[in-house]
Amino acid sequence: MIYNFLRVIIYIILFFVCIFDKKKREFIRKRFSQNFEFLKSENKYYWIHCSSVGEVNLTDSLVKKILEKKDEDILISTFTDTGYETAVKKYSANNRVKVIYFPLDDYFLIRKILKIINLKGLILIETEIWPNLINLSYKKGKVFSVNGRISDKSYKKYLKIKGVLKSLLTNKIEKYYVQTEIDKERFESLGATPEKVIVTGNLKFDIELQNYSFDEKEQLKKEILAKDKKIFVAGSTRTGEDEIIIEALQKLENYLVVLVPRHLDRIPKLESTIKNMGIIYKKFSELEEKTNIEEQDYKILIVDKMGVLRKFYSIADISFVGGTLVNIGGHSLLEPLFYRKTPIFGEYLQNVKDIAKEVLRREIGYKVKNSDEIYEIILKIEKENSKEKEIEEFFNANKNVAEKIVSDL
Repeated sequence: MIYNFLRVIIYIILFFVCIFDKKKREFIRKRFSQNFEFLKSENKYYWIHCSSVGEVNLTDSLVKKILEKKDEDILISTFTDTGYETAVKKYSANNRVKVIYFPLDDYFLIRKILKIINLKGLILIETEIWPNLINLSYKKGKVFSVNGRISDKSYKKYLKIKGVLKSLLTNKIEKYYVQTEIDKERFESLGATPEKVIVTGNLKFDIELQNYSFDEKEQLKKEILAKDKKIFVAGSTRTGEDEIIIEALQKLENYLVVLVPRHLDRIPKLESTIKNMGIIYKKFSELEEKTNIEEQDYKILIVDKMGVLRKFYSIADISFVGGTLVNIGGHSLLEPLFYRKTPIFGEYLQNVKDIAKEVLRREIGYKVKNSDEIYEIILKIEKENSKEKEIEEFFNANKNVAEKIVSDL
């Protein structure tokens, strides 16, 4: 009651904010004016709630296993616009999967949805704690927390409201499938019953990416005029990282540096930086469209197209994962590993802490601080035997998380 009373106050504030802020007004409108008539009332559903794109992608294997093993349909809700768009794109052709915007934990909208669908279970991805969603779903079906994790920062915040959370965590959630023993201890300390908390590992290890044939990879190498050069792919780079990478690679001969910025709006500035350094470069769109294909030797390829990073990882001799040399927290280490490439990454690993720790323990990746260390690690990797066997063992030790969870639902 206190929670929903506070929400009324927030609604009043939002009303006035939205009068003057078109972006926020559109955000609220999309979530509060949805038509749920397309949901089939006669069907049973597992409702999977994701926050954003990352969680939507994370649940690929879970959705696949539920559709394979269960008779229920799936309702996916997402908090962000990009998460919604990603989910719609993934599942628009599958009539057993429905996608909605998460209605911001509004009591009446959630109750409306639960009156339409026959809920078998609610699945919360990565510690999404929404009181109305949990309380109302608990009355209709079972509630599961999947791929649960509690960061150091979040744990300190949750401890301050432990009394409020205890009722939800102790009584309303059927089981917690968590990533690590540390997460298990933290959930239990906040009120979760020990026998309900199960360490299953990280759903990210169930990653299923596109495999590229030998001919496809050779065609890409030919397209970018790689010739006999070794290929260094820097994926999802952020401001401040490209310069460090270029500085390291300038010391090496016979390398083509492929820069794949996380955000394409950085490309004009990146081009300017490279020009000022006096380095010859090309853009991927030019080579792909054959608008700048003269046989001019160049050292840097700027990838100015979305959705091709994984293909570039598949042809890399050495890979770097961005968002780690600057304080972003790191992007996916598993993508280059999926293609059996040894990743190099920086010190900022908040988003991939557990995976990075295991990668370093198994010595299938390297952490660096600066351009000098990147240079030294590249020389080291060149002298090493392939790590493919060790990376294969790494995936085998952590896979089938979705299988374990779905068999228990």
